Amino acid sequence: MKTDEYRLVASQRDGQWIAVAERADTGDRFGIECAGGSEADAVDRLARWLEWQSEHTAALAALQRAEHAYHRTIAGSAFASPTEGPSAIELQKESLEQVEEARVRLDDVRARKPE
Repeated sequence: MKTDEYRLVASQRDGQWIAVAERADTGDRFGIECAGGSEADAVDRLARWLEWQSEHTAALAALQRAEHAYHRTIAGSAFASPTEGPSAIELQKESLEQVEEARVRLDDVRARKPE
């Protein structure tokens, strides 16, 4: 989500600051709550998590697109002409490499998940 689609709100609860994200249009909460020792700390932690969540969503979608493309390549290979263009094996290998690149990217994003 873009930042103009939500706002970050912090309030004190039991001696801690708690930040939440609310949709700008409805005021509905989404995502997680982040606690901090100050208002700025709680909001900063939530902003980092939202940024990570957006990056994670994009990386997951890229992996899913690569997997779908790979499956289409496998299915299309049954009808590929062995004399025209790259071979079915070459196409499958290239497509599988794209799946692996997307998987590595997703793993990298997941490894950076904020606490």
